[in-house]
Amino acid sequence: MKDYWVILRELREDRDLKQETIARVLGTTQQVYSRYENGINEMPIRHLRTLCEYYDVSADYVLSLKRR
Repeated sequence: MKDYWVILRELREDRDLKQETIARVLGTTQQVYSRYENGINEMPIRHLRTLCEYYDVSADYVLSLKRR
């Protein structure tokens, strides 16, 4: 199971996006977003929701949750 911040980094890098771009989508700074991606700070649910919509993926995917 991957940590969510690893999945977020992969989603961003797969689309050749910079942290600055995603930070703008979230209305935060690149430094704050970098701390999310490095697992230093936990991402607020509102940001998780925004990124799920932006990348068109489910929160289950980002959080590595399996349905039972």
